[in-house]
Amino acid sequence: MTTHVGEPPSAAAGLMYGIGLGGFVDGIVLHQILQWHHMVSATADHPVTTVAGLEVNTLADGFFHLFSWFVVLGASIVTLAQWRQGRLPPSWRFHLGGVLAGWGAFNLVEGLVDHQLLGVHHVRDDLGGPLSWDLGFLAFGAALVVTGWLLARSDARSLADRSWAPTPVAGAGAA
Repeated sequence: MTTHVGEPPSAAAGLMYGIGLGGFVDGIVLHQILQWHHMVSATADHPVTTVAGLEVNTLADGFFHLFSWFVVLGASIVTLAQWRQGRLPPSWRFHLGGVLAGWGAFNLVEGLVDHQLLGVHHVRDDLGGPLSWDLGFLAFGAALVVTGWLLARSDARSLADRSWAPTPVAGAGAA
């Protein structure tokens, strides 16, 4: 049933795309290309200076990429569900704002949990994990959330103004 016909889009898909794509940026750029850290590179049990440690870290990075892939897949499913519900398509500003906010939320959660609470890795484990890099990562995440929220919010009103409700046709279904 299409109970949301003409309604503005939900922000869920954009946020989910941001979380998943933010995870891919982190994993591909910081883990693989720059090799600043891996998922468990700050643990004494799995040092990246040994083959066994690199194997464990590579496996953990793979599971991290799998998580990111599933979040992007979920965002695609949410997008399709919204289309099938008849919702309005998101504007570029609304969608990009959601993606940026989702990426920032990913950075904040990942930075607080993995870097600060669990200490399994830091932004720059190759430098011994200086706190300044971790704090910069959190500040970047907060800036992405604020920028994304402001961008999405700037267009939310125009999306609401475009919404509409279907009007029943007189005599329809009275056969």
